[in-house]
Amino acid sequence: MRNLKKKRRIQVIVLAAVALTASTALIGYGMRDGINFFRAPSQIVAEPPSPNEVFRIGGLVEEGSLMRGQGKTVRFSVTDGGATIPVVFTGVLPDLFDEKQGMVGTGSYVNGVFEATEILAKHDETYMPKEVVDALKEQGVYVEPGES
Repeated sequence: MRNLKKKRRIQVIVLAAVALTASTALIGYGMRDGINFFRAPSQIVAEPPSPNEVFRIGGLVEEGSLMRGQGKTVRFSVTDGGATIPVVFTGVLPDLFDEKQGMVGTGSYVNGVFEATEILAKHDETYMPKEVVDALKEQGVYVEPGES
């Protein structure tokens, strides 16, 4: 009787470990496309990612770089003060998207151009994503809102 309880307990522990391992593997497999790493333009220039890697880029839209093409294609450059990356996006830009404003884009870096699939812009006068603020502070170009 004692041997049977010990055997049953070991079976339950092994089954729980197998179930935990399987669920962890399934969660990781399901999230493989949902994890996007953030990079600043300086980081992309220093270590260019592979063309099939999807990531987020953030910075300020460079003044004078916004060019609207035919249809919904838009070209502009993103800078963090240390480097500038050209961006191409086909779609509708957010209403608050403008030059010298913070933005974050999702996409991939192909042949020296960031091909964005999604563009996010700041939502009011003071908001900028934390990653963008940190990257701009590293380059020494970030100015706190309300300062000149």
